[in-house]
Amino acid sequence: MRPWIMLAPLLLAGCAGSYEAPRLTEKQTVELEKALAGKVPGEKVSCISMRPQNSFRAISGNVLLYRVSGTLIYKNELIGSCPGLARGDTMIVRPFGSQYCRGDIATSADLMTGMTTGSCALGDFTPYRTPGK
Repeated sequence: MRPWIMLAPLLLAGCAGSYEAPRLTEKQTVELEKALAGKVPGEKVSCISMRPQNSFRAISGNVLLYRVSGTLIYKNELIGSCPGLARGDTMIVRPFGSQYCRGDIATSADLMTGMTTGSCALGDFTPYRTPGK
């Protein structure tokens, strides 16, 4: 038997680790809390409608906000991380249809150099709404 065949299970086990999202910095935490202040989280959804004039706002390389109105914001925790977003790079999402959905591929890119700086996927969307009075 070849020795490398015996090592194959060990090599595969090393690839099976879980991904842990980077923690938000203090500044990012304050920015997120300010954006969601006074809003209450709802049940996560897998897809949301794309709306003209709306865009994602990166809080970090793995947390995005999508403002629908003054009373509704969706928070998305990316699957993986697009670290360039934390530096102000542009996010490019490739949706499959007329909605943004969990699993849609996103990349971050530095428009000055034209280089891709990260690749990730959208996660579930958590709605944050201002409660009615």
